[in-house]
Amino acid sequence: MPGTADSRARVARRIATAAAYGGGGLGLLGVGLVGLLLTESKLAIQAIGILETHPPKVDGVYGEAFADGTAAPQRPLVLAVLGDSTGAGLGVARARETPGALLAAGLASVAERPVRLVNVARSGSRSADLSGQLEQALPHHPDVAVIMIGANDVTRHSPAQVAVRHLGEAVAALRANGCEVVVGTCPDLGTIKPVRPPLRWVARRLSRQLAAAQTIAVVEAGGRTVSLGSLLGPEFAARPEMFASDRYHPSAQGYATAAMTVLPSVCAALGLWPEEERPTAPVPGETVLPVAVAAAAAAGRAGTEVAGVEAEGAGRRWALLRHRLRIGLPGPESGKGPGTDPGDTSASSHAEAGDA
Repeated sequence: MPGTADSRARVARRIATAAAYGGGGLGLLGVGLVGLLLTESKLAIQAIGILETHPPKVDGVYGEAFADGTAAPQRPLVLAVLGDSTGAGLGVARARETPGALLAAGLASVAERPVRLVNVARSGSRSADLSGQLEQALPHHPDVAVIMIGANDVTRHSPAQVAVRHLGEAVAALRANGCEVVVGTCPDLGTIKPVRPPLRWVARRLSRQLAAAQTIAVVEAGGRTVSLGSLLGPEFAARPEMFASDRYHPSAQGYATAAMTVLPSVCAALGLWPEEERPTAPVPGETVLPVAVAAAAAAGRAGTEVAGVEAEGAGRRWALLRHRLRIGLPGPESGKGPGTDPGDTSASSHAEAGDA
């Protein structure tokens, strides 16, 4: 509904503005909801349980088989993955099933050159932890970074303004180092089966508002976002196999769905996705809107990319909404180059896996 979208846009802009000026406080929660949310969160955590595993170690070079053998050798593109357990790939047993490995193999197939993956995402991370992950990633001079963050900020009640500020600062730091940035925004936590009303309703509202505010901060820092909201929504709710055994983290199929959604935007950020000439008429599926309105619209529809544009004659930042077609990812056998098992979890890692 238009009124709801306008309200979401106002809230998202308010959070992003507070983040830019150092606002804090309770964030999206009113005082009366805090006690209820804490109690319900404890019950949900007990119902979800904890995965007694660590994410596979995935750092390494992917897609050497895709390189053009007739051309001079090119240095591998460097892909950095930052964020929480969804970036790390908690819930799967094989390296090739993690989103980082899937994105690296997919990017290599499109670019026709190897991709070196540096995954510094850690389970349990919140947006405040991105600064430490940056210290690990930046020395590798990444060409593009994918950040998947936000769920733990909601479940651990981080003030939204603080979370958004940390994310915006991380994106700005990466852009200042010549790195393109794609952020998978906070998923809709209201669809997790162990989470029941009224926590489910609160979690959905907080998740979408945080995702919209994240989009504003990322776009204004020079990055682009892809909404992951309903990837944990109707499709996941109807298909239990999309979840891992804890019914909270994605399964291998779930991560593949997320990776297929993010990959086109990663390729586009590097200029590897075919873009049409500037059209003389509106293109279906593409809309230019004020960034706050675009952010609110994207939060409610998974797979929506939001990237900044400078509208002609306007003195403020506007954004382009785009719904890119998902593409199939390369088969597991194409993940790494010859002589390396794409499912091998012994690849070098720059840090130990975090806690669940």
